[in-house]
Amino acid sequence: MSGRVPSVPLENLDQRSREIFKHIVENYLETGIPLGSRNLSRELSKPLSAASIRNVMADLEHMGLLYSPHTSAGRLPTESGLRLFVDGFLEVGDLSSEERERIALQVKAKGEERTPEQVLTEASQMLSGLTRGAGVVLSHRQENTIRHIEFVRLDPLKALVVLVAQDGSVENRIIHLPPGLPPSALTEASNYLNTIIQNRSLEDVQKELSRQREDNKRELDELTDKLVEQGLAVWGGGAQEEGTLIVRGRSNLLNDVGAAEDLERIRLLFDDLESKKDLIQLLDLAGNGEGVRIFIGSESRLFSLSGSSLIVSPYRDHDQRVIGVLGVIGPTRLNYARVVPMVDYTAKLVSRLLGEP
Repeated sequence: MSGRVPSVPLENLDQRSREIFKHIVENYLETGIPLGSRNLSRELSKPLSAASIRNVMADLEHMGLLYSPHTSAGRLPTESGLRLFVDGFLEVGDLSSEERERIALQVKAKGEERTPEQVLTEASQMLSGLTRGAGVVLSHRQENTIRHIEFVRLDPLKALVVLVAQDGSVENRIIHLPPGLPPSALTEASNYLNTIIQNRSLEDVQKELSRQREDNKRELDELTDKLVEQGLAVWGGGAQEEGTLIVRGRSNLLNDVGAAEDLERIRLLFDDLESKKDLIQLLDLAGNGEGVRIFIGSESRLFSLSGSSLIVSPYRDHDQRVIGVLGVIGPTRLNYARVVPMVDYTAKLVSRLLGEP
């Protein structure tokens, strides 16, 4: 469930260094504040002087695992330190049957007849509520199969294109009509397309149109032909090439913000989410493996400036192809042990729901 291999192997730390390091990181994840040698000396399993603890902390800092935010302050983990903790120390349990049931009830809360986007939105909202982070869903652009298309004239030079996908989703787009287009051309274009689009993707429909042109089997006039091409172009241009991003619970990220640098971090995160920067890279990274992936800070270019952590797991279609990822965004001191099993179970639940006929 790693995002990348830690820069410092766990074997490089002796038992004393491991215990001190583990206490500092756990304190950070719980409180967000530095832990000093005096307080740390009271928590160790074996007595150790504050001076000896400071020497160990200095060694860990030299390794790039800890840093001191202020002179004479305690230590906090770096991104490399958090990665080492996640890979070497984190103990992830399983969800209880009650927690699983609660998650399932929330994701399915609004009935069985829902579009995939509604399922994903509900999952994102649920993860946000349970983790107090921001729930996020990233989905690949998908070639939806088309069920029906209709052209409705609005005025002499404009028409509404009603596009119905096989999953029940509907898109309405306005297109410009060729001058001089007769009213019958709209009906003719609709009837013609509906004879060839049934259960076909846009790519398949375009191939079929091209084949029929070559075989001279169609009897559309030039203006109606332009209408057909424009209608398909509207459908093809509607989806975002980089995929779809759903985020719920952004306000949760402001709960523990105190310092000016924290506010700047959140502002940068919101900017990243608005621009959907590097979504494809993140989808590819998260989808290249089984189970949960954890990205800490700069390990993902998507959130490199904001210093945030992302815990995601891929979800799949009925053919077991990865079609997106879902998870939680939050500060680097997320409760990883609690969030990881929630993300894992939710991804499996969504895969099962989207895979049903």
